Amino acid sequence: MRNTTLPSPNPVTHFIAATMATIIAIGLLASVATLFQRDGLPMRRLLLAERACSEYRYVSERDACMRQWLAATRTLSTASQ
Repeated sequence: MRNTTLPSPNPVTHFIAATMATIIAIGLLASVATLFQRDGLPMRRLLLAERACSEYRYVSERDACMRQWLAATRTLSTASQ
């Protein structure tokens, strides 16, 4: 059998690879955190609509009120942009 050895990598290469992996990991975590913060906004609107229509006794009336409230706030936010 022939004794073959693999060349040992340069320590600078290890440092560069570790630095790049860290930058990529931080970028991914930041983007996921941003997505979670941005996607929480529709749930906030839904909660506000539910509170605004809480005086309705029947579910169908409450749902209709919530749809109208959400549509009104959507047009207001679109108009302000």
